[in-house]
Amino acid sequence: MTLETEALLDRRRLRRSLSLWRGFAVLAGVLALAVAALALGTQDGGIADRRQIARVAIEGVITENRDQLRLLNKLASTKHVEAVILAINSPGGTTAGGEALFEAIRALAAKKPVVAQFGTVATSAAYICGLGADRIFARGNTITGSMGVIFQWAEVTELLGKLGVKMNEIKSGPLKANPSPFRPLDEAGKETAEKMVRESMEWFRSLVATRRQINTADVPGLEQGRVYSGREALAYKLIDQVGGEKEAQAWLEQERKVQKGLRVVDWKPKREDSWGVLGFIGRAAAALFGLDGDAWRALQDDPRLSAVMLDGLVSVWQPAKN
Repeated sequence: MTLETEALLDRRRLRRSLSLWRGFAVLAGVLALAVAALALGTQDGGIADRRQIARVAIEGVITENRDQLRLLNKLASTKHVEAVILAINSPGGTTAGGEALFEAIRALAAKKPVVAQFGTVATSAAYICGLGADRIFARGNTITGSMGVIFQWAEVTELLGKLGVKMNEIKSGPLKANPSPFRPLDEAGKETAEKMVRESMEWFRSLVATRRQINTADVPGLEQGRVYSGREALAYKLIDQVGGEKEAQAWLEQERKVQKGLRVVDWKPKREDSWGVLGFIGRAAAALFGLDGDAWRALQDDPRLSAVMLDGLVSVWQPAKN
């Protein structure tokens, strides 16, 4: 084979190689456009028609989640979102977390219509979130209500005594770190805790009375922390209508003049792992035992584990204890 023939064959191979890479480049461009279109079709709307109704899930144990609060604030200024449906399915959480979400939801409702649609359970702090919406929908068998506040701590003095462990402390005053898990409850600590719970409960009661336009004392068991089915809640005016997302969207279209037939699109906050060193150790342990990232996140979201980690005043329905 002559040098000229080899050169010709090399040029042909080069042209085929370039054609192949051009094909890959075009395919990559098409895929990139498809991904971009898909992204626009979720939170930011489709290319042809971006107008939509946003669906925001409030699930699991409620805390003061900064990412979720930022999401609600963003929705208030997002012009192509016509209305918001809050899909609430939670037993509650911290009272402060419910308060923060309520305030953010009211600020959002000042800009565009907001409805709450209760799922399996919407109690305590989750019910506080629902109070922030313009209208509350619940299934007939949704567990709702449980108005109340809890302050809990474990007392481990007897356990420490059996282990031969004695706790010593020097503190600035008798009410510092009182109540404490390391000594029996005294009258001063009990009085302080009860006063704080009563004050928070009065805030919760006033919120329900104002938002629902009812006398809470007239609702059997409400001030004692009772839960209700969706049908009972409707009879006592704790919700506005029995129904699901379909009924919620119909109400938005009929009563708030939201355009008919808009897509309902899920909006989710960017996840923030707030467990710090514990999160790092947990992920390492999960990897050691062969758990992937999804499995670790599912473990984090387990309501039984989340409930153990709650601090401060709690507004959560605990069926095992009721």
